Amino acid sequence: MMNASRTPRSIIIDTDPGQDDAVAILLALASSELKVEAITTVAGNVPVAQTTKNACALLELAGRADIPVFPGAARPLHRPPVSAEHVHGQSGMEGANLPAPKLRAQAMDAATHLVDVLRARAAGDITLVCLGPLTNIATALTHAPDIAPRIRHIVAMGGAQREGGNITPTAEFNFYVDPHAAQIVMEAGVPLTLLPLDVTHRAIATPSRLAGLRDLKTPVSEMVLRMIGAEDRFEKLKYGWEGGALHDPLTVGWLLWPELFHGVACNVEIEVDAPLCMGQSVVDLWKVTDRTPNALWINDVEPDVFYSLLTERLARLA
Repeated sequence: MMNASRTPRSIIIDTDPGQDDAVAILLALASSELKVEAITTVAGNVPVAQTTKNACALLELAGRADIPVFPGAARPLHRPPVSAEHVHGQSGMEGANLPAPKLRAQAMDAATHLVDVLRARAAGDITLVCLGPLTNIATALTHAPDIAPRIRHIVAMGGAQREGGNITPTAEFNFYVDPHAAQIVMEAGVPLTLLPLDVTHRAIATPSRLAGLRDLKTPVSEMVLRMIGAEDRFEKLKYGWEGGALHDPLTVGWLLWPELFHGVACNVEIEVDAPLCMGQSVVDLWKVTDRTPNALWINDVEPDVFYSLLTERLARLA
């Protein structure tokens, strides 16, 4: 496991909170191995004004109002906005019940901040943890391609192969919302790890896995349980599962405990033209083409251990 005595890994979280985004952010804030340098927001689960408000509220809850929030893209690069209030509620974090934040976002937009900080910091210093559509990252890379070799790693929740999509029969939500942005990131040459539905659907929030979180009885644990319960209703009905998938926290989990995860280095392309397959991740798991691998495609996890470690970390925020 990651050695906490080492210098913390600097990360910027790009996000569209989202209940599962919220849990991912809290996990990162609770982990001394990671230093959250900033949060950038993007339209996705709900419009960007609301995702920005949610990010500020989460930082206040965790006592980390020192971390700046930079509002990002209000719409995808080339498509009309798509959101998911039917899953996450009008607030994006149904069940959280957080007060309106006093913390205000920065005036600078997310893409500009990403370019500035990556140019200012030493190459390889910053890891990007991406929990929503990749619009901000693609915008920054397009406007300033010189930042690509300066990014240490991109870890993103997105894509689906094994079971199909969750927003269309072929596409996962984040890649469907902005497939052109996802394709730009795939082609950027940055070290990339993808946490798709293939792995998040193996980490279902079953009652037994949430038992430790229920036992904490802290304000943070109670809020997380409310949010998981609100989001779970959709996936329980859709899939017939005991609980819902906790998608986004697996990105932070992979950074903290990579030994819990299993994946394949392969080529991933994103469909941007075919209407029925818009946003589909075309994954060459078996290397049947000569396309160069451009991502580590994570397809398995040890879920019981992950939930146990997640509970231990969230207890630190009590």
